[in-house]
Amino acid sequence: MNWEQLLSLKRFGDTQKRERAKQDETRLGFEVDFDRIIFSSAFRSLQDKTQVIPLSKTDFVHTRLTHSLEVSVVGRTLGRRVGKELLERHPNLKELGYTFNDFGAIVAAASVMHDIGNPPFGHSGEKAIGEYFKTGKGLQYKEELTDLEYQDLIDFEGNANGFKILTESREGVEGGLRLSYATLGAFLKYPKESLPKKPTKHIVDKKYGFFQSEKAAFLEIAEDLGLLKKESEGISYYRHPLAYLVEAADDICYTIIDFEDGINLGLIEEDYALEYMIKLVKDTIDSKKYHSLQHQKDRVSYLRALAIGVLINEAVTIFLENEEDILNGTFDKGLLDKCKYEAQINDIIKISVDKIYRSKEVVEKEVAGYKIIADLLDVFVTALNNKFENKQSNYDKLVLNLLPEEYQQEREDLYDRIMQVCSYIAGLSDGYAIRLHRKLMGYIS
Repeated sequence: MNWEQLLSLKRFGDTQKRERAKQDETRLGFEVDFDRIIFSSAFRSLQDKTQVIPLSKTDFVHTRLTHSLEVSVVGRTLGRRVGKELLERHPNLKELGYTFNDFGAIVAAASVMHDIGNPPFGHSGEKAIGEYFKTGKGLQYKEELTDLEYQDLIDFEGNANGFKILTESREGVEGGLRLSYATLGAFLKYPKESLPKKPTKHIVDKKYGFFQSEKAAFLEIAEDLGLLKKESEGISYYRHPLAYLVEAADDICYTIIDFEDGINLGLIEEDYALEYMIKLVKDTIDSKKYHSLQHQKDRVSYLRALAIGVLINEAVTIFLENEEDILNGTFDKGLLDKCKYEAQINDIIKISVDKIYRSKEVVEKEVAGYKIIADLLDVFVTALNNKFENKQSNYDKLVLNLLPEEYQQEREDLYDRIMQVCSYIAGLSDGYAIRLHRKLMGYIS
């Protein structure tokens, strides 16, 4: 892979190449990507989607929206710092007009939308959609779907749904948000289809990144960027290098900031937790300043800022040391999996899993989420299929009045009809999913 091709400004529908040197310096093409995401309805819904604690009533716990904004801030710093060095290594990029801010803008845009396809109720929302088709009423559709289509459903993936949101064409709108291919490439952490599942231990095979419905869009982007195709069964490529920075930004934030939420919620004892945080920052901490802080929140915030800074330094160093391997596809782990603080990071994640993600409050609401999502899928998929097969009941007609028109496009293919409903439900906020479920179950409020 080469950087000039990887920094493509092309968008869906373009007939001519966009040159970096001809860009308006007051609003660069990659910055336009960020703006379009921020103004999208899919991004707004993240304000009421779970990050750590579902439907938390406290004002300091992160939602998917605040988490995504923080990841973008870290991502921008990673991109700028890496970009500054890459421009020295590849002077031809300077001659073409690229600056280190371009790298920062690409990574920031891809980072701010990294969770845009996640369903309500956190990662359990993905599992709930999958279980409906694997063991629930959705199992009845298996024989009418291809293996790849069925795998898309039973292993429903927020990353692939995000790619769908960002690229799906609608009447009068080609290519979704019409983002640059460089930004879309950086977004694709798992540039492969759903089968075969985890064929290797390479990081790109951990999950999948696009549904069958977006296969053509994915292939166009991969070809334009010059992504390397893997020698494996099915459609599978190596990552856009900047996807490693997007992943690192997310890893840094959820490792440190979810832990901070757990402390502030009282799920993790402060003294116990701070002991683990200090292990990360022992080389940079100002002990006098730390001990002068009187309040828990201030102490935790200070350590959080230091920890994020330490891990940013690590991620930048590892990326630059392994640039060649990243470009040729042989770098097979996430950046933080190679850092010297891997043991400390794993300790913090383990505590978060035990004390936060498995806490009674989280589990109770995830259980409710399973039921809510299964019921919503059943009602809407049944109603949409009955409409297509001309056997609508009056109830089906009423139900479809609640389904926005853009999710009721005439699709002869069963897979496409089901995916419309899955995308709609995945786009719901936690709170709206609950309110909609109450209405469909007959509770009037």
